[in-house]
Amino acid sequence: MAIIRTTVLGYPRIGLRRELKRAVEAYWSGTSDADALAQTAAHLRRTTWETLRDAGLDEIPSNTFSLYDHVLDHAVLFDAIPARFADLTGLERYFAMARGTSGVAPLEMTKWFDTNYHYLVPELKPDTTFCLDRTHNKPVEEYRAAASLGITTRPVLLGPVSFLLLSKPAADAPKDFRTLDLLDGLLEVYRELLAELAAHGAPWVQLDEPVLAADRTPDELNAVRMAYERLAAVPVGTERPKIVVASYFAPLDTALPVLARTPIDGIALDLVAGARDLDRVASAGLAGKTVFAGLVDGRNVWRCDLAAALSTAASLLGSVGELVVSTSCSLMHVPLDLDQETSLPADLRSRLAFARQKVDEVVLLGRALREGRSAIEPELTAASEALATPVAGAVDARVRARLEALGEGTRRSDYATRVAVQQSASRLPLLPTTTIGSFPQTREIRAARADLRSGRIDEEQYNAIIRAEIDRVIALQEDIGLDVLVHGEPERNDMVQYFAERLNGFASTEHGWVQSYGSRYVRPPILFGDVSRPEPITVEWTTYAQSRTTKPVKGMLTGPVTMLAWSFVRDDQPLAETARQVALALRDEIRDLEAAGIRIIQVDEPALRERLPLRSADQPDYIAWAVAAFRLATSGVSDSTQIHSHMCYSEFGEIVDVIDELDADVTSVEAARSRMELVADLAKVGYERGIGPGVYDIHSPRIPSVTEIETSLRLALEAVEVDRLWVNPDCGLKTRRYAEVEPALRNMVEAARRVRREVSPA
Repeated sequence: MAIIRTTVLGYPRIGLRRELKRAVEAYWSGTSDADALAQTAAHLRRTTWETLRDAGLDEIPSNTFSLYDHVLDHAVLFDAIPARFADLTGLERYFAMARGTSGVAPLEMTKWFDTNYHYLVPELKPDTTFCLDRTHNKPVEEYRAAASLGITTRPVLLGPVSFLLLSKPAADAPKDFRTLDLLDGLLEVYRELLAELAAHGAPWVQLDEPVLAADRTPDELNAVRMAYERLAAVPVGTERPKIVVASYFAPLDTALPVLARTPIDGIALDLVAGARDLDRVASAGLAGKTVFAGLVDGRNVWRCDLAAALSTAASLLGSVGELVVSTSCSLMHVPLDLDQETSLPADLRSRLAFARQKVDEVVLLGRALREGRSAIEPELTAASEALATPVAGAVDARVRARLEALGEGTRRSDYATRVAVQQSASRLPLLPTTTIGSFPQTREIRAARADLRSGRIDEEQYNAIIRAEIDRVIALQEDIGLDVLVHGEPERNDMVQYFAERLNGFASTEHGWVQSYGSRYVRPPILFGDVSRPEPITVEWTTYAQSRTTKPVKGMLTGPVTMLAWSFVRDDQPLAETARQVALALRDEIRDLEAAGIRIIQVDEPALRERLPLRSADQPDYIAWAVAAFRLATSGVSDSTQIHSHMCYSEFGEIVDVIDELDADVTSVEAARSRMELVADLAKVGYERGIGPGVYDIHSPRIPSVTEIETSLRLALEAVEVDRLWVNPDCGLKTRRYAEVEPALRNMVEAARRVRREVSPA
């Protein structure tokens, strides 16, 4: 019988009470120092290792912790540091690469595959020379720290092929340069690192190659083969630990036999999102390898169907060498501990499992495989009963009847007709200036929200505070000179959570935090049932803002795809049907905004690219229902109402044709860190609608100069006609301070005026 062990591929690093966020932000603000930050980090790492050990896992990962981002950690570890950071050292340099400084731009940031996690994109050149950081060898240091506690861990590294393919050529790199060209030099550094880990006693190392979950070219698969033939060619022991290559988020498909033929010791399979790999295991030649079976979902919060997972595991036993029961991916994508949630309905709570509970599920599966099903019979029964018990209010016959009657919804007039109507009614100048929606959430606003929750103030007092903040934001925008205003969203805690709390079919957590990037955490709501809107959500605050100005105010909504992508979504019906339900609720809200006199309505879809399946064969179905959901939400208004959308921090160049299919009148996109790449991509496919490429990066505290923004605008004008170009930041301003926002927006408006005078001197 195969040897059975248990593990997880990673674990949340933020702390039960978001200790990492508080420590990092205290360091940034100067109220704490590097020693205090290091102490918090050490405490969080130790707590994780001890928690996983005490839960009964056989193997525990290390080097999954990061102060900001694990890809950034690898860039620093391998000395892949752009020259503009050469004058900085230590934490100052590390955080400058993540956030920038007043004079230095940060690394580009984009989505980690189809998740809401953002990673920092290393910049490479043909002359990039990799070398191991001898002053802070993080994987070795963390392995030794765990060993000092008596805990033997499995260090986790981003694999060499993924590191290179997730990187990008530096701005001054030759156009024919491929980051994968640097593989030979990088492999030498990996061999050196593996040897050091082996010397310190590491029995296994996990090399994550998530790029293998996407379509790969023959040349890229050949690079994978070559990389792991070289890394695993040396003997296990003093020269290297055993190597397991992990991929996740989709099937390995053609990469599975490639890996199987290399001398690596193990392969980790995501058998939740990549279940079809099961059909290839028997023929892939894995009988001599250890297979890490990702049976417990690391991406969603629903309880594992233990009986089904056991059946899957049993089907592997005759085809693999050793079997390790694991999670499908790192648990960093789910909240930490369900035990912290005391307000969720009992029938819903019984169906959930957060990271800590998923560890228990892995341990239970391992026990059942070793000792037989009878060893966990009570847990199997409890899981089956919970999954079979419907959640109260999950089914709404009225919603289903409305969707059936509506069909696919109605289409608006063609864009040429709409834009003519909108331009005749508009008094906007060329290069109209606006923002994406949110303004800084001040300490006073957050305190007012907390006071309302605790009962220290009543609804009337809270509303007065919000009205005063809207007054201030409207007055500030008029003083700055923006052309299209927003109400600033002071009443909103999060662009998804705020709406979820006001829609039937969603539940919210109290402590269900998940890292989005750096110190930015979100609490994804749980979409458990049919979705409907009991009453208008945004109309009151938007119309109040419009009453305070003669300039147009945009209504601000979160689109149906993003509502799904940034929630934990029910898995008992197709995503397409759930998306239609959310779209129907938003359609009602949009029509109410229009009826209240709001003529510009923005429906944000920053997660549109994020949700795109990694395998091309799976993408057409997603694109069809995503586009249909957006159009269903936005097609119920007249031609004179201008529909905007916004997208950020993903590789949108890959779906420019989909952006066109959404049929929004104006689309604003992240473009500053990527040097307006998407604008050129849109021009190539003949995109003819309004476009607002972000002219400065809001995820950095630095304030762009007028000249810098002018340069971005002129670059955009090389690909876009002036009458289609809007001027806006990359994203919402919620996470910034007014001391940064106000001068940046003033510079943006001045840059637009200067360019406007050139293109329209009259």
